[in-house]
Amino acid sequence: MSDLILTTYDWVPDMPRGFVRDIRVRWALEEAGLAYRVESVPFKDRGPEHFSHQPFGQVPWLIDDGLSIFESGAILLHLAERSDKLMPPDPRGSAEVKEWLFAALNSVEMASLPWSLLKFMGKTSDTPGWTFLDDFLHKHRLKHMETVLTDREWLTGGFSVADILMADVLRLVDRFDGLADYPACRRYVTRATDRPAFTKAHADQMAHFAAAD
Repeated sequence: MSDLILTTYDWVPDMPRGFVRDIRVRWALEEAGLAYRVESVPFKDRGPEHFSHQPFGQVPWLIDDGLSIFESGAILLHLAERSDKLMPPDPRGSAEVKEWLFAALNSVEMASLPWSLLKFMGKTSDTPGWTFLDDFLHKHRLKHMETVLTDREWLTGGFSVADILMADVLRLVDRFDGLADYPACRRYVTRATDRPAFTKAHADQMAHFAAAD
């Protein structure tokens, strides 16, 4: 029995399937070749045990030999420190991966998530709030990511946990056609999601939720 236990919801509606954030952890575990098993918590009835592991009632969390870790970014960093397939061991290489890992969370996803949520809810009318979010994402985040990715295959010297996180952030934007004017970003997402580890992680997540229908 593996010491690595990934916990996600037992079921979610169709719309978020393939994008629930346990996919980031599944992807990293598959890339690293680390054995793990998946457990579930109820989507509709989140009890005290759930909140004891994830104080906001979200998923995922990972248990590693009794240590419980929540937040996908923290879990990815933890796994990266276990495997040089996810982050190089040298100080310079690991520093570069870490800075891009946090950039994906704090710079890009900070802008893209509210944009994506409004797209999902169909609330993209010409209001000052939407205009601000749309302009900020495109002019101050995607424009700069396009410059970065034009001449790079991956964010750092080779594929890393930072690419798992950044590609997952950008593919949600692409779901709503937000990368239409950013061909380098779109090619980057395609390269990342063509990897066998992502293909398996995505298929496993979809099957997990479908089994509860």
